[in-house]
Amino acid sequence: MTAAALLFAPISARAGDYFWSGDWYLKVGAAGFSAPRYEGSKKYLFQVTPLISLGKAGSTVRFSSRNDNPSFALIDNGAFRAGATGKLIMPRDEGDSDDLKGLTPVKFGGELGAFAEVYPTDFLRLRGEVRHGIRSHHGVVADIAADAFVDVVPNVRVSAGPRMTIASKDYMKTYYGVKPSEVAASGLAAYDPGGGIQSVGAGAAITWQVNEKIETSAFAEYKRLVGPAADSSLVKQRGDRDQFLIGVAATYKFDFTLR
Repeated sequence: MTAAALLFAPISARAGDYFWSGDWYLKVGAAGFSAPRYEGSKKYLFQVTPLISLGKAGSTVRFSSRNDNPSFALIDNGAFRAGATGKLIMPRDEGDSDDLKGLTPVKFGGELGAFAEVYPTDFLRLRGEVRHGIRSHHGVVADIAADAFVDVVPNVRVSAGPRMTIASKDYMKTYYGVKPSEVAASGLAAYDPGGGIQSVGAGAAITWQVNEKIETSAFAEYKRLVGPAADSSLVKQRGDRDQFLIGVAATYKFDFTLR
């Protein structure tokens, strides 16, 4: 699941300034949530992860979601943002669940790629990310999301919308495949998946801006594994196509200046 989030606002430097000069903010906090032990698991585990967000003061991001991966906007005209993005991938092995015994462990690594988001209206954001795996897997993953958001009172925002994830064959093989050589040790039927839609679902959140420094939120998500992921022997024999996540988070903002 998500570990730490690092979000940079686009930086424009005046002549004679260093790119880092100016006023910045640093948000630090943590999220606690209940989520599947691994993608496709029917068993859940409570997890706590740190949250870190760094940005240039004065930059405007109309809406952000806990699903957004660390991003650096190279283009930002208010209604459209695009740039680079990345994701930290935690390892996966039989220590996470007995269900994974006999399967090839997933190494610690990451994903790098690009993102784009657009605001068709003042209350709707569409965002897409495409990332390539590094070390953990060698596939390509695309996340697509739409979020409608509204401030029910000045300091409380409610948001919700659909989600979809598409992945290449190499990604599917890493997380859902079972090699013939792993059948005896794992007890699972051999499975060689192709690429395609991995999951569809929806997410929702309530965010409370307590004051200028403190922000809290509660969130819930549901996704259903489909296509090659749902057909995996790991999911069919030991897991569940229906995946749920629910949790809370809080951050504190520090303001500082660099010269």
